[in-house]
Amino acid sequence: MNAPVFNSKLCAVCKGRKLLCGRPTCPILERFRVAQSVEQKLNRRHLFGSSPPAIFVGEYGYPKVRIGPLVPPMEGDTSYLDNPLKWEDKTIRDVLYYRSLLVMGEVEADVNVRKSGRILGEVQELAMSVRPVDSEILLKSKPVLKVIPSEFAPPVGPRAELLDFELTENPKIPQRTEYVVDDELKAEEAIMRLYNWGFDEYYIVRLLSAGLLGVDRKLVPTRWSITAVQDTIGNNLRGEILHYPPIGDYEVYFYGFLGNRYAVLLMPESYAFELLEVWLKGSLFGASEPEAIHDYEDFRGRKEYVRETAGAYYAARLSVLEALRKRRRQARAVVFREVTPEYYAPVGVWQIRLGVKKAMDNPIGRFGTLNEALEAIKGRLEHPLEKYLEKSYILGHLAKQKTLDQWLGKVLT
Repeated sequence: MNAPVFNSKLCAVCKGRKLLCGRPTCPILERFRVAQSVEQKLNRRHLFGSSPPAIFVGEYGYPKVRIGPLVPPMEGDTSYLDNPLKWEDKTIRDVLYYRSLLVMGEVEADVNVRKSGRILGEVQELAMSVRPVDSEILLKSKPVLKVIPSEFAPPVGPRAELLDFELTENPKIPQRTEYVVDDELKAEEAIMRLYNWGFDEYYIVRLLSAGLLGVDRKLVPTRWSITAVQDTIGNNLRGEILHYPPIGDYEVYFYGFLGNRYAVLLMPESYAFELLEVWLKGSLFGASEPEAIHDYEDFRGRKEYVRETAGAYYAARLSVLEALRKRRRQARAVVFREVTPEYYAPVGVWQIRLGVKKAMDNPIGRFGTLNEALEAIKGRLEHPLEKYLEKSYILGHLAKQKTLDQWLGKVLT
């Protein structure tokens, strides 16, 4: 349905000069420009610096995975290199640059933490810290930067085989973290305790990835940890807001972020959630004739992983649920995500989480009818709204109601 990330024939003809793909920036050349800008700082096997702190656990080869610390060639407050909470006013190039400074020393490890050695112990100490930690890594060869970033986790910088890793100062570990790690809590209970205590989800993701949460502890690939933490928190918040009364009007919210458009429709009904996503023509995964993909749930939630929208679903849902919980209300929610060519390189689902969160802080208006709310959304999206409605499960059910029937008749005839 969607075009591949890169078309080898088209790219060979274009060579990044003519932008034949329609994108405003060549994603391949952009990564090489970033790599060139940091090459001199990273062209070495021995590295000393302050880890933000950050770690990464790969998924390929599971249950044998690649794990390691992320260390930049600089000291001091480097937390901004691995903290999406500080990236809301940054560009894609900024994020790519930050991530390219984080060198990953990787080593193969069994996901069963009981089978791990000293290096994993150091990595776990690093993961628990809430401030940067001076660290030293020795690599087998000079690190190499991966060209294509991931759509799920923030891009990973240069990497090489890790020979040795050592923390050269004591990490700052909160007492509550030590309590949760030392106790025999199930992973869900540990995640929710940390979240309700005010720890941000990226910190919790790090603990889960490092095999520090749960009864039967295992390393969890970073990509899986992000979704697991957001899904766990979201499910618990859903259970809470089901006890609250519905909102009183139709509400529309909107925000544009890093080449993504986010429109949120809240309806005065019992809770349900749906994400509708379109990669527009010329965008990274866009087709010549874009088509909406979607996933949804009702008040009972989902029993299986989403089929089409992957981690974007859980990131968007959590931002909506947090906003409803804050108001002590429930609603039927539909999130529209449009990805434009300006989003020329994927930087992780954190931008979806933040984009929808910013949208929920930016109301467009309250409306007495669904018709009026849909009109407000229509003017802010490029993909035809009727195409979204044809795909939508939630709005498809509501189409049986008179209000939406009249609106559809107006725009389609």
